[in-house]
Amino acid sequence: MTTDILMPKATAVWLVDNTSLTFEQIADFCGLHPLEVKGIADGEVARDIRGADPIANGQLSREELDAAQNDPKYRMKAQKSRHAELLKPVKKAPRYTPVSRRQDRPDAIAWFLRNHPEVPDAQLARILGTTKATIDQVRNRTHWNSANIKPVDPVTLGLSTQLELDAVVRKAADKKAKDDKRRGIVEPEGPTLMPASETGVLEDDEPAPAFEDEHDDEHAED
Repeated sequence: MTTDILMPKATAVWLVDNTSLTFEQIADFCGLHPLEVKGIADGEVARDIRGADPIANGQLSREELDAAQNDPKYRMKAQKSRHAELLKPVKKAPRYTPVSRRQDRPDAIAWFLRNHPEVPDAQLARILGTTKATIDQVRNRTHWNSANIKPVDPVTLGLSTQLELDAVVRKAADKKAKDDKRRGIVEPEGPTLMPASETGVLEDDEPAPAFEDEHDDEHAED
């Protein structure tokens, strides 16, 4: 198969339900494993996927389908579908940062490293239009301008919108929470200090130790 088809599993579901093609023929056309197609036929795979007609969406001609059904050894050739091309996700172009703002990137990187270290370098590079090398230089203080770098909010610098910033921070926080949960790390809720009566540090008949303040000593000398 030379052309990637749209929604391969949904297409396989339709071909299983509506044609007499072999599992191998369907697998070859959809780019799946024959056992996966067999699983679809047995109801073990893609049970919740609705079939997609490859003829209706322009990815397969009726002639190709008829030829394949008449010859188990025939392998169908997909055709390019304008409809499928329109539905393909468009890759975003790299973020362009005006020359006047590029010197502000290290400040924004420093802000992220100080306030949101959980944000991965890849996301940081994407939102600020910078590189991982620059992020490492700021983190390790090996950047040529380290002495003048100060943490500044990227929104204030005009390097991102508030919505973009919130989305990146929220995504990173959610991922960290899931990772922590998987490792058994639970964030404490509420006060973290236990009452002295529970810790057993202080007995009821023992007075609490008095803490002297340096300032009290100074006043006493006066």
